[in-house]
Amino acid sequence: MADLVLSLNAGSSSLKFALSEVRPEGDPVTIARGAMTGLGTGIATAPRMIARDAEGRIVHEHSWGDDGVPGHAALFDTLFGWVDDHQGSNGLIGVGHRIVHGGREFSEPVIVDSAILARLDALCPLVPLHQPHNLAALRAAGAARPGLPQIACFDTAFHARQPAVATRFAIPHALATEGVRRYGFHGLSYDYGSRHLASIDLDMARGRLVFAHLGNGASLCAIHDGRSIDGTMGFTALDGLMMGTRCGSIDPGVLLYLQQAKGMSADDVEHLLYERSGLLGVSGVSSDMRELLASKDFRAREAIDLFVYRVVRDTGALVSVLGGLDGFVFTGGIGENAAEIRSRIGDGLAWLGLEIDAGANTRAAPVISTAGSRVKVRIVATDEEHAIAVHTIALIDRAGLRRAAE
Repeated sequence: MADLVLSLNAGSSSLKFALSEVRPEGDPVTIARGAMTGLGTGIATAPRMIARDAEGRIVHEHSWGDDGVPGHAALFDTLFGWVDDHQGSNGLIGVGHRIVHGGREFSEPVIVDSAILARLDALCPLVPLHQPHNLAALRAAGAARPGLPQIACFDTAFHARQPAVATRFAIPHALATEGVRRYGFHGLSYDYGSRHLASIDLDMARGRLVFAHLGNGASLCAIHDGRSIDGTMGFTALDGLMMGTRCGSIDPGVLLYLQQAKGMSADDVEHLLYERSGLLGVSGVSSDMRELLASKDFRAREAIDLFVYRVVRDTGALVSVLGGLDGFVFTGGIGENAAEIRSRIGDGLAWLGLEIDAGANTRAAPVISTAGSRVKVRIVATDEEHAIAVHTIALIDRAGLRRAAE
């Protein structure tokens, strides 16, 4: 009988999941994955669940029709029902959850109990678009399987060992000691990418790298020998690069102006910066890079130009922190799929000796730099659910919970 872990990655309108088999040696192997979509209020499509096996074949499909978004109990009854049917004689030993913010306290995965859940709730104001949904899924999974260990895996944990100078704001010391500092996010993606890179190209993995997680949420991370050195996201997941609907870095004076001169409330400003800015705000067309690349609207081109500019500009800052650049890695939905964006970013970084091979880039080959490029450029498909499984298994074993589950 093999042990299994379930990885959950909950968002505002979807829930991604993966079922992984624990191996005696080496990393777990994903045997099935899928998603529940159409879960948010105002979503046009009916809620739906699809699960696929390791070869991509659909092994389960369920729709809730047009009767509205089902409650968490119904969602997780369906999900765990599928797990029970799929696992056969195998045993589920734990559930790992992506939790976006761990604050100062949580710098590594933790087994969740009611006290820890309360402390995680207190961090919701820092990531209002993510943390509440992460914790709602954690609660629902715990209610559906009360005896099963629930493990919180944090996006901020990968960045916990950054140099102190990289985490400080130029604000009074008292505020810094209270936790007003830079944390960094997308850590599970960078964790997976670094581990995977080490398994396929150890020399590159040991070098000075910039990882570009480009998607609806976007950030850059400077990594040296597998360790996070600095990044573009800070106190919240609003900072740094321009994103799908988030503004990224912005002069704090703009926020004062919006409140003092325009009469906007704090809630109004939050809604503007998180949900009406970024690619959507600049283009007025869409937050989806695919739609913008296909659009002939000049505002769509302006949004694309600004997105590329910000990536190139912020990469330069991280290269200065690293003291040079040996490799560049594209990951995330845009990074993995948008050849034009990769090409334009490569052009902007040509001063570093980075050269993109046009043919390899069009094919989305694993290595897209030319043989003569001084900087090696790769595409690495992210897998946050795999990173969650790795951390979940490790913590369950350290705590002896696998023996308890058996």
